[in-house]
Amino acid sequence: MYTKEFDIRWSDIDANRHLANSAYINFMSHTRMGFLMENGLGQREMLHYNIGPVVFYEHIHYFKEVFVGKPITVSLQLKGLSVDGMYFEFLHNFYDSHGKNFATCEIMGGWIDMKERKLTPLPKDLFDRLSHMEKTDDFKTLTKEDTRKFDKKPVHLS
Repeated sequence: MYTKEFDIRWSDIDANRHLANSAYINFMSHTRMGFLMENGLGQREMLHYNIGPVVFYEHIHYFKEVFVGKPITVSLQLKGLSVDGMYFEFLHNFYDSHGKNFATCEIMGGWIDMKERKLTPLPKDLFDRLSHMEKTDDFKTLTKEDTRKFDKKPVHLS
């Protein structure tokens, strides 16, 4: 399983003196980008194909508080992928210095064409690289309908 270890910095703490929500997001993003770069899906490849990742949602579930002083580990697994690679779903787990799971997050997203600003399938060589990452036990092939399970419409102020 792909993991990254992090030290909790002073700037990662919120007013309650525990790990801030924004730090969870940053640690997950750093973990994902680390995996992508180490597996031939980095900035160079994205620039070559004129694509970029876009997040649809991140659902974080917190089990226990975490404080400054001990490192944490963030894991990454593939929870879902569409047949053309356009949509992906990742699972992150957070572990304290004793290996105890203190939070989990499901994130769904897709790939956009940076010029057209529209969702686009992954080129085959990039799809092959992404599809070889470790999968969760409940991995599934995603469809467009899976991306609409939280079909929320924007609310406008009147």
